[in-house]
This record gives sequence, C-alpha cells and structure tokens, in this order.
Amino acid sequence: MADKRDYYEVLGIERNASESEIKKAYRKVAKKYHPDTNPGDKEAEAKFKEASEAYEVLSDPEKKSQYDQFGHAAFEQGAGGYGGGGFGGFDFGGGDMGDIFGDLFGGMFGGGGHSRQAQQNRPTQGAHVRARIHVTFEEAVFGTSKKIEISLKEECKSCHGTGAKAGTSPTTCPKCGGKGQVVFTQQSMFGTVRNVQTCPDCQGTGKIIKERCPDCQGTGYTSERKTIEVTVPAGIDNGQSIRIRGKGEPGTNGGPRGDLLVVVSVDRHPKFQRQDYDIFSTEAISFTQAALGAVVKIQTVDGPQDYTIKPGTQTDTRVRLKGKGVPSVRNKNVRGDHYVTLVVEVPERLNSEQKEALKKFQEAMGEVKASSDQKEHKHFWEK
Repeated sequence: MADKRDYYEVLGIERNASESEIKKAYRKVAKKYHPDTNPGDKEAEAKFKEASEAYEVLSDPEKKSQYDQFGHAAFEQGAGGYGGGGFGGFDFGGGDMGDIFGDLFGGMFGGGGHSRQAQQNRPTQGAHVRARIHVTFEEAVFGTSKKIEISLKEECKSCHGTGAKAGTSPTTCPKCGGKGQVVFTQQSMFGTVRNVQTCPDCQGTGKIIKERCPDCQGTGYTSERKTIEVTVPAGIDNGQSIRIRGKGEPGTNGGPRGDLLVVVSVDRHPKFQRQDYDIFSTEAISFTQAALGAVVKIQTVDGPQDYTIKPGTQTDTRVRLKGKGVPSVRNKNVRGDHYVTLVVEVPERLNSEQKEALKKFQEAMGEVKASSDQKEHKHFWEK
C-alpha cells in the first residue's frame, strides 16, 4: 500500500473536511477525469479510479474512521474486515455514488432513477399558445379591445382525459410497472452501471391504453374553436405581446394551463411616426405665417392643437408639444411628447396680384432696384 496516495490528498481536502466538502471535492475531480470526457486517456482513467476509491472510503463514516486509524492497511485482506482491497473492492451500485454520477452525467449510473421519475410525473404547465392581432396607430396609443378566434385543446368529454374508450380505463404498464421508466443494468470497468430510460411501451406515462377513445384518438384532448377577448393596453408598441394567463394548452399531471401570448402589429400612420413614447410629424406653414407669425392648427393624436408661431420662424424649425405623445403602458397618465417640424411652403402658382405684391416686397427688402431695367432681374419667386 506504500504506492497509494493519501485519500485526502487525492480529493484535495483537509482531514477534518465535512461530508458536504468531501462530496463537493469528489464531484469536481470525477468530472475532470471521467473517461467519458477523456476518451483514451489512461492517466485520466487512473486518476478517476483513484478519486472514486478515495470517495468510497471517505464518504462512509465507518470506513473513514478505519482509514484515519490504520490508513490503507485497513482495507488489505484481513486488516479491517473490508477485504477485496483496491479499486475493485468498492461497490459502484450504491445510492450515493449513483446520485453523484447521475448529477454529473445524466443518470447513467445507479441512484438517479427515482428523482427522474418524480420529475417526469410532477405537474407540468401546458404549452403557451401564440396569436397575432392588428391595431391602428390610434388604437395602440389609446388602447382598445379585440376579439380573436383560436383553436385550443380541451379535455375530451367522452373519456374525461384518460384517452381510453368509454367503459374502459388505462391499465398499468407491465413493462415498467407504472413507473414510466425502465432500468438496464450492465457490468463495466467501473462496476455495475444502471442506465435509466423512458419506457418504450407507455412513453413514460406508466399506463397502457388497450382501447383508444374514438373521439380523441387516445390523446385525452379534443380541439375546440374559442373566441377570446383581448384587452390592448394604451401605449403598446409594434411587436410587443399581451399575456393572457391560463388560456394556453392544458397542463399534464394536474399542472396549470399555459398562457396565450398575443403579438400586436401596429399599422403605419400616414402622418405620425413613433419612437418609444414620443411622436414625430411635419406641418406645413405659409411664407407669410413664418415671416409675420401666426396661430396655426397642428394635428395631434388628440386632435387639432393651436400653436403660436413666432415671427421670423425658419423652415425645419422643430417645436415640442409636451404631453401629447404616447401614454406609458405602465401608467397611462404619463405620456411622451409630440415633436413637430415646421416646413415653410413655397406657393407653386401665383396670380398677377400676388406677384405684384411680392415684387413690392422684394423692392422693400432691397433685393432689386425700382427702375425700368428691373425686368432683367429674376425675381426671388421666379428662381
């Protein structure tokens, strides 16, 4: 036994380590050197065996006490009563070892079956269902209500969800004994290996249906067309979803129904564009309004809004209408702003009176001389 390393050294722990510290240290070493993650690496295989041997002793209070007192000699033939010393003398079919390997490598080793069976038979929420609705720009801003029709699974009224023909009932699966899982045991270099798989006969349900319900074909569910009213909150944006709890597919093993997720598509508006909770638009004003100032009507989602333009306003001036944007989804009393870009509109056609008035304005501005050769100049509005 002189060539064996100290078990505490193998796991990298102190001699006063607790059970949880021993287990945690072994998990780390076993995962690092397991043959499945180091195929063909003899050195890793040897270190894995060494760590497994160390854990088998140190995780057992009685064996640990013997080891602390006599060292490796405690497990030689006739010294300590455990016999079969070395790696081959340890049982890998034990529950604790199986739990560790089940956690690390998906339950190939013994001990993981019960936890998986419990997980498989636990109540599970049903699948979520998705639908889509279209709303106008204004409906998205102020909220609305829409009705949609979707097909949902419902418990079969003939078999009440059992999947068996009326007058019959499912029977316990003879292959797995109602557990929903089967265990295959084989010997390997690591000892007894137990592989737990879903039962192929009952597909994990633990029940066999000999005569299927003709209405649901043995599924236990039928499809029904339902009309559901969807409340669209004020301020919702394009692509966002509305969750309606409990309107999805039925759960299994008594689990709750899934949810209905309604994706909202918002139609484009011919005048308004949205960015987060703000609205942007463009408003045309005349040259005289821009030059002299005026009160103009600006279109908003709330309707026309009076706005006073200052004299000398330039084209592309942006003004802000505070609180005239989109309401917050969380609080409809909190709204964004509406930003309006003012564009000075140049008239395309002028009558003789308008042209004459503009010529006089041009002269007053000093752009041309009031003389007989004034015809040779191109006026501002003719350029």
